[in-house]
Amino acid sequence: MGENKIIIDKDFAIGRIDDRIFGSFVEHMGRVVYSGIYEKDHPSTDENGFRKDVVDLAKQMGVTTVRYPGGNFVSNYNWMDGIGPIENRPKKRDLAWKSIETNEVGIDEFMKWAKKYDVEPIMAVNMGTKGLEEAIALLEYCNSEKGSYYSDLRVKNGNEEPYNIKTWCLGNEMDGEWQLGHKTAQEYGRLAHEIGKAMKLVDPEIELVVCGSSMSRNATFGAWEQEVLKNTYDEADYISLHQYYDGQEKGTKSFLARSLDMEKYIDLVCAISDLEKKKRGSKKTINICFDEWGVWSTPDYEVQRWVDEHPWQIAPPLGEQIYSLEDSLLFASMLMVLLRKCDRVKIGCQSLLVNISACIMTKKGGEAWVQPIYYPFKMLANHAKGKVIDSRYLGVRYQTEDIEDVPLLDSLVTYDDDNNEMAIFIVSRSEKEEELSIKIRDCENVEIIESQLLYSNDIKANNAVNHELVKPEVADNVAISKGDVRITIKPFSFQMLRVKLKYNIQEKGEPV
Repeated sequence: MGENKIIIDKDFAIGRIDDRIFGSFVEHMGRVVYSGIYEKDHPSTDENGFRKDVVDLAKQMGVTTVRYPGGNFVSNYNWMDGIGPIENRPKKRDLAWKSIETNEVGIDEFMKWAKKYDVEPIMAVNMGTKGLEEAIALLEYCNSEKGSYYSDLRVKNGNEEPYNIKTWCLGNEMDGEWQLGHKTAQEYGRLAHEIGKAMKLVDPEIELVVCGSSMSRNATFGAWEQEVLKNTYDEADYISLHQYYDGQEKGTKSFLARSLDMEKYIDLVCAISDLEKKKRGSKKTINICFDEWGVWSTPDYEVQRWVDEHPWQIAPPLGEQIYSLEDSLLFASMLMVLLRKCDRVKIGCQSLLVNISACIMTKKGGEAWVQPIYYPFKMLANHAKGKVIDSRYLGVRYQTEDIEDVPLLDSLVTYDDDNNEMAIFIVSRSEKEEELSIKIRDCENVEIIESQLLYSNDIKANNAVNHELVKPEVADNVAISKGDVRITIKPFSFQMLRVKLKYNIQEKGEPV
């Protein structure tokens, strides 16, 4: 076994964590909405038809914000189909997923769900088949005081107070040929500029997210961001990125290295953004809204084939992927990347919340249960607080066919300065046990608050049959010697260690 060491100094911080990094995503796709978050005849439903068992799991998971209503769905969506009396709403063909949308859930229902369960909404507007007039009408409906046509329509529908939605996405994946209303970077940039300008006239307090690339391997990546930001820099507050990873067939160590591509992806977009900032002599920094991310274990062509073979159903069970412990380790590393980039990444949306590439699964009329990927999100969302520390990993590295210099142990360190607590998160990419020493500089002593381990002897284990098969357990693999920590890291595992710090007051002063 090689030597692995992490050196930590709490005074070296990357940035403070924005809670919106722990967001998720709800799209009108498959069973995400109907029999996912919403099922009016389910035993657990609230007065609005939303499943409380799903909400309880999402709250325990630590979800802070949710993007809605898509996704590819939004590019063919008329938001006015989903308002007013439910019995009068039209059933429409959703061309993105070849299904029938009943419109039983729309803007008003989603906002009731978000408000009741303390979720911050992120709203997307249709820039595929719709445009400027529809975007400002939707904004007026959601955010304006009564006294104008669309705000009065909201009042008529039973919602007198404005929703005051802060964050708005200008379209979805407009760089993709698969997107209805797909545009070139110049076409999208000009339209987003005009729509963004008009939306900020309606409500100057909103924040706007412009579309970046839908994946790092797109042929237009880089050039797309340059052109879009050239057109929208004055209106935009964030640029979005999307990324899903597969590749389990190449072996676990290669698969788990994919998060390094995500890190490079963010760095490149920040560099492109900062170049445009420099050209303009601007003081404004465009930050990142990583509003779709996750592991994709089912090939895209299989999902599309299923859609083509089962068209025009209501809430069809498409893309319901079952995740293993192996998937959860890459998932954990991806969320750790977003946190390590917290100086620029302010919003993240794990995709999706329920049933499709999801942390939470449901049975129609029955139980809700969680996949192994649920647990890294829960541990990070609930315990990665305060600041991300710029720690240093000194240890074994390896390379794959397309990624070099991969740390054998992926780590993230956060420091909660309000409570003088530190959380250390570790993903093992090793097929065998590894010894890890952690040195916390100037720390006189540490007290273990909690140590949890997500591990199984079978890297392919999942929770589909036995819903409790893969879940965290208390770990007793930690040894403490004053300010030094030693951990015997399990192979292919995810571990969280929370400690209370005691500093040498004479030397360091009070904790910052």
